[in-house]
Amino acid sequence: MLVLGPTASGKTACALAIAERLPVEIVSVDSALVYRDMDIGTAKPSAAERAVCPHHLIDIISPEDSYSAARFAKDALALIAAITRRGRIPLLAGGTMLYFKALRDGLSDLPRADTGLRGEIDRQASRRGWPAMHAELASLDAAAAARLQPTDAQRIQRALEIVRLTGRPLADAYARRSDHPLPFRPVSIALAPSSREVLHRRIAERFDAMLAAGLVHELQALRGRYRLAPELPSMRCVGYRQAWDHLEGRLDRRALRERGIVATRQLAKRQLTWLRQFREGWPEMREFDCLAPNLADAVVRFARESIERDAAPPGDRREP
Repeated sequence: MLVLGPTASGKTACALAIAERLPVEIVSVDSALVYRDMDIGTAKPSAAERAVCPHHLIDIISPEDSYSAARFAKDALALIAAITRRGRIPLLAGGTMLYFKALRDGLSDLPRADTGLRGEIDRQASRRGWPAMHAELASLDAAAAARLQPTDAQRIQRALEIVRLTGRPLADAYARRSDHPLPFRPVSIALAPSSREVLHRRIAERFDAMLAAGLVHELQALRGRYRLAPELPSMRCVGYRQAWDHLEGRLDRRALRERGIVATRQLAKRQLTWLRQFREGWPEMREFDCLAPNLADAVVRFARESIERDAAPPGDRREP
């Protein structure tokens, strides 16, 4: 069972509502929740929430390390098999859409991250700025650059890295795939807002709550506990990136809030774009309005009916 949607869409609440009624174990599909001690800025489920049912792929690596879509797909498939053997239902919930795509559609055969080259690109960006790096990418791969904003540092860096390593456009690199079909037909639940404006209000309220809960102090503690740098994947997470700039004196408190909210909105926009693409290739996906007052009940009802239908003998099955 898959539950996917943009940030602040209520994925955790829906997953927990399902867990209260069905024998599930939750597998996190979130590239930020994997990091230990990064709790506030990732909206990590609380201890009480995690006590409702077993949770997986949370707090599994240091903020000094990195975690890839390839590793997620391998870990998730192993967990799906183990949870199923225990007679329980794997529930994969989160908003890292690349992880869902890697699990469902296989992975492109891309070169591994090159730490030295990434550092070189970061140093160039610090001198020239990311818009200039975006312009360089456009000269090397116009199609890839056209899909990215000039300020999207993380994706520009990776695109430049791949093009420099392979000498080929990204489209060629992504065309070489390593496929591994899922060993089951998933029940897919997508959460999308009927009003982008309301979702934006939720995002602002959520970021304000993170600041009030001590996001900046959490980052201060992380920097004292780990050997961190702004180019690490953990520190590129929305919220932490802006808090880092605040601690370095580049943003005041007001600018930290404004930049954090804007970055989170941009993240939600990208996630919703992924969802639109998924709908075209996943006809079995059922979409719910994440702003509906009865969202959790509707999702639980659909999940239960889907599980019961799949468990019924073939002759007794009815399509929803």
